[in-house]
Amino acid sequence: MSALQFSQLGWYTRRASRMSPAEMAWRGRDKALQAVWSGRQVSRGQTAIDVSVLPGDLRFAAVLPGKAAACVPQAARAGVLASADRLMQGEWEMLSVVRTDLVQPDWFRDPVTGKRAPSDSYAFRINHRSEEATGNIKQVWELSRLQHLTLLATAWFVSHDESYARRVADHLDSWWRENPFLSGVHWTNGIEIGIRLISLTWIRRLLADWPGAPGLFEHNELAIRQIWWHQKYLATFRSRGSSANNHVIAEAAGQLVASCAFPWFPASDLWRKTSARLLERELLRNTFPSGVGRELASDYQCFIAELGMLAAVEASAAGCSLSARAWQRLCATIDSGAALLDERLRPPRQGDGDDGRGLLLDMPAANRWPSMLALGEALFGRLDWWPRTQPDAGSTIISAMLAEAVKVAGRPAERPWHFEDAGTTLLRTRGNDDPEIWCRCDGGPHGFLKIAAHAHADALSVEVRYGGVDILADPGTYCYHGQRAWRSYFRSTVAHNTVEVDGQNQSSEGGPFLWLRHANATVIDVQDIGDAVEWSAEHDGYLVLHPAAWHRRCVRLDRASRSIDIADEISGGSHAVRMAYHLGPDVTAELDGTRATLRWARDQACGAARLELPNSLRWSLHRGETDPILGWYSEGFGHRSPAFTLLGHGRTEPGEPLSTRLEFLGVSSAVVRAGPCPRLCAQ
Repeated sequence: MSALQFSQLGWYTRRASRMSPAEMAWRGRDKALQAVWSGRQVSRGQTAIDVSVLPGDLRFAAVLPGKAAACVPQAARAGVLASADRLMQGEWEMLSVVRTDLVQPDWFRDPVTGKRAPSDSYAFRINHRSEEATGNIKQVWELSRLQHLTLLATAWFVSHDESYARRVADHLDSWWRENPFLSGVHWTNGIEIGIRLISLTWIRRLLADWPGAPGLFEHNELAIRQIWWHQKYLATFRSRGSSANNHVIAEAAGQLVASCAFPWFPASDLWRKTSARLLERELLRNTFPSGVGRELASDYQCFIAELGMLAAVEASAAGCSLSARAWQRLCATIDSGAALLDERLRPPRQGDGDDGRGLLLDMPAANRWPSMLALGEALFGRLDWWPRTQPDAGSTIISAMLAEAVKVAGRPAERPWHFEDAGTTLLRTRGNDDPEIWCRCDGGPHGFLKIAAHAHADALSVEVRYGGVDILADPGTYCYHGQRAWRSYFRSTVAHNTVEVDGQNQSSEGGPFLWLRHANATVIDVQDIGDAVEWSAEHDGYLVLHPAAWHRRCVRLDRASRSIDIADEISGGSHAVRMAYHLGPDVTAELDGTRATLRWARDQACGAARLELPNSLRWSLHRGETDPILGWYSEGFGHRSPAFTLLGHGRTEPGEPLSTRLEFLGVSSAVVRAGPCPRLCAQ
C-alpha cells in the first residue's frame, strides 16, 4: 500500500467514525447505486432520455413582469453592463484568480495548477479531493456553476444587446455537449448540480424575450436531457447525515427551483413536493431560531439565506408557497445578519467562507450582505434599526416574482446584540458614537453536525473593528483543497485571537473538513450597563489535557473611555500557553516589551491604539512567515496577504489571569499619505 493510499484509508476510517449506523447504511446504499449506475453513464453524442414521452408543447411559464427591467437602478445597470463587457472579452475573476480564457472556456482546466480534471471518466470513480487527479477542484467547479452566464443574461435583460444572449447560448451549448450525464468531474458533487439548476432557470427567465430562447431550451433535446439529468441526480443522491449542511440546502433549493420552473417531466410534481419538504426541514435544522447559521460561519449564513429565498420565491410564483414557518426562519436569517454587520455593512469573519453565491445578477462584490439586505427589504420589509442599503439588480428582479411582501410576525423591535442560541455576542458602541467600536465574542458550539466541516478552532476568540477597520482580525479561510498546511493553519487555534494551551488546538482536526473532537463554549454572563458592556464565557476544549484545563475569558467594552479589556484565566494546574492577537491588513504595529502601538490609515483618516499585553508572557511580532506559518490575513477565498501578529509565550498558574487592554486613541481626518500614518493621530 502506498503512502497516499494509507493516508486515504486513514481519512476514510476517521470519517466513518463520525457517522451513525443509519448514515452508514444510507451511504452503503448510495455506493451500491453508484456502482449500478455506471451503466447509465452517457458519452458525448448519446441520448439517455426518450423526449417523445414528454408533452409536445413545452413552455417556460415562470416569466418576469414586463416592467422588471425598467425598475433596475441605473447604477446597478451600469455595473452589470461593465462586468458583462469584461466577460465578453474573456476576462473574469473567480476565487481571486483572473482568467482571460473565457471567450471559449475549457470547462475542465484548473487555472491555478494548469491541470485538467477528468472529462470522460465515470463521475463516481473520480476522487475530486485529490489535487493530483483534478487540480484545484474549487476553481474547476466554480466556472461550471454558470454564474458568469446569469450575469450575461442579466446584461441582455437590461439592454437587449444580442451579443450577450448569443454568448450565453454558445457557452450553454458547449457545456451541455461536453458534460453528458455522469461523465466527468462536474457530476461528482450535488451542491454544484443544485446551483447549476438555479443558474439554468434564471438564464431562461432573463432571456424570455430573446427570440432564440425557446430554441435554446424547450425546443432543444440536449437542453431537455440536461435539465432532466440534473434533477434525476438530485432526486437519487443527496447529502445526508453528518454532511447535511449547506450542501443539502443547495441541493434542495436547486431541485425545487427547477421542478417549479421546468415542470416538464412525469416526476416533476413529485420532485417539487419532495424538495420543498426537504428544504423546509433542512432550513430549520441548519439555522438557530435566532436566524444565525448553525455552522457558525458567517459566509455560509448568507449563502443559505440566499438559496432559501430564491427557492421560496420560485415556489410562491408557481403557486406552491413554502410554509409560514419556513418564511419566518428565512426572515430571521436576514434580521440576524443585519444585526451582526458593522458600520460598513461587513459581517463577522467567523468560520469558513468560500465566496459562494446562489445566483449572480449583479456586478460581483466581495461582500454580499448589502445585496441580501436589499432583497430582504423587498421581500419582508425593512426594520427601523436595519442599516441602509440600496436596491440592486438582484433584489429588484428577484422580488418582482412576488406580488407583495411577505408579512412575518415577531421580528425584533430593536437591534439584537446577544444571540444566546448561537453563543454569538456583539459588544459595540452606540449608534451616535463615531467611529464605531465593534467587538464580536465567540461563546458558542464548535460547529454543526458531527464533522463540523466549516468550523474553526476559535472558541472564546474576539474580533475587533474600529470604524469598520479590522484591528484584532479573524484571519479568514484562504483555501480548502490541495494545501493541507495552509488549510490547517487558517482554522487552527493559534490563527485566532484566543489562547492555545500545551501546544494543542482546542478541537482535534481529522481532515480538511473533519473535526474529531469539538470544543464547546458556554456564555456565563452578558451585561449592558450603559457606559460599558460585558461578556464572559468558558470552553471545555482542554479537558483532555493532563492535568485538565478550563479556559475562561471576560471581555469588557468601556464606551466612555473607548477601550476594551480582556481577562483570560487557565485553570487546572500549570500549563504552557500561546496567546495570539492578529491584526488586520491595514494595521501596522510597533512592539516594545509588553506594549504595542497600532496605527492604520483608511479613507482619508488615520487612527491609532495602544495594546497593553499580559506581562507574564514573552511577546514577539510576526508577519508573513512560512516556517512555521504565522502572520497572514485572507481577504477572500484563494487570496492571502501578510499581516502583523503579536504572539505571547509562557506558562500560567491557577488564579493568575492574563490581562490585555486595547485603548483607542481616536482618528484624524488629515489627508493620508502613502503607507501608514507617519505620526500618531491622537494621544
